[in-house]
Amino acid sequence: MSNPVVDSLIPYDEIVQEALRAVVGRVLGSIASSGELPGEHHFYITFKTQAAGVDIPKRLVERFPDEMTIVIQHRFWDLKVDDKGFSVGLSFNQVPSSLVIPFAAITGFHDPAVNFELRFQALEDEDGEPHEPADNDEPAVTLVEDGSNVVAVDFKRKK
Repeated sequence: MSNPVVDSLIPYDEIVQEALRAVVGRVLGSIASSGELPGEHHFYITFKTQAAGVDIPKRLVERFPDEMTIVIQHRFWDLKVDDKGFSVGLSFNQVPSSLVIPFAAITGFHDPAVNFELRFQALEDEDGEPHEPADNDEPAVTLVEDGSNVVAVDFKRKK
């Protein structure tokens, strides 16, 4: 006989998600403090454009109505990090833009210089409803066979 799966009364998935998003905050905080990226490090950060607290130009929301990925590499400015999220200046089609992104809106973080990656489950919007997956969303599970530093997070709750 198989033992029935018991739902946890401790929200482990939320605790792990929060801890991993704190990793992103710590990395960005160190870059903000030093004012530059060390060596060849650079970051691809994917986030939900409609998530609570996201403040990006309207033209970007229109172009990326669900999710977008930004690159922090050569041309960025005014990177500021606090315990809730970060803000950064970036150019899109040579138009300077200021973005405010809460850590809770982030769905992916990748540093290709060292092949380090974090993936987060989709967030709920302000009404508590899950977002529909974007057409450009990658699979929820990242399989890596080469021994690189990839952490995939895909928690599913049984209802």
